[in-house]
Amino acid sequence: MVILGIGNVLQKDDGFGVYASTYLKKNYTFSKNVEVIHGGVEGINLFSIFEENNHILILDSIELDDEPASIYLIPSYELNGHGLNSGGAHEIGVLQCLDMLELQGKDQPKATILGIIPQHVTFDMALSSTMEEAFEGYINVALNYLKKEGIEAIQNEKITTLKEILYEVKRV
Repeated sequence: MVILGIGNVLQKDDGFGVYASTYLKKNYTFSKNVEVIHGGVEGINLFSIFEENNHILILDSIELDDEPASIYLIPSYELNGHGLNSGGAHEIGVLQCLDMLELQGKDQPKATILGIIPQHVTFDMALSSTMEEAFEGYINVALNYLKKEGIEAIQNEKITTLKEILYEVKRV
């Protein structure tokens, strides 16, 4: 299984998926083979990840008409056909990967998007307070999803906090 963090850390809450994947990678050991990948804004350049893996959990902020910090767990088959010729946002690039597999007649992975509605998408390397408050709940949804898929997440003894992760990203 792959956990794929998507987002732009230069655009405030849009980087949420990258921060969440970093948090999971630094703070948990998994009972089965789980690879955590920071996809950033690579979009269509992530095609090989979709082509080579049979199970992917995509962590991302998503634009839907709902309250900020609302969390959605969406199976990718519900989004089929929304990727091609849809624009250039990073979510669209990920959806294009799935659509391209279908067009090529290749098997699609079991892909699920764990999305959260952002509060602010603007040029800033941070998270809004709304998103910081929702972070633990989002991580718990990810951990529950993994558990339902038969993957135990064992918390490491030393924990890297969200604030430490945000600080590390700013330093790089």
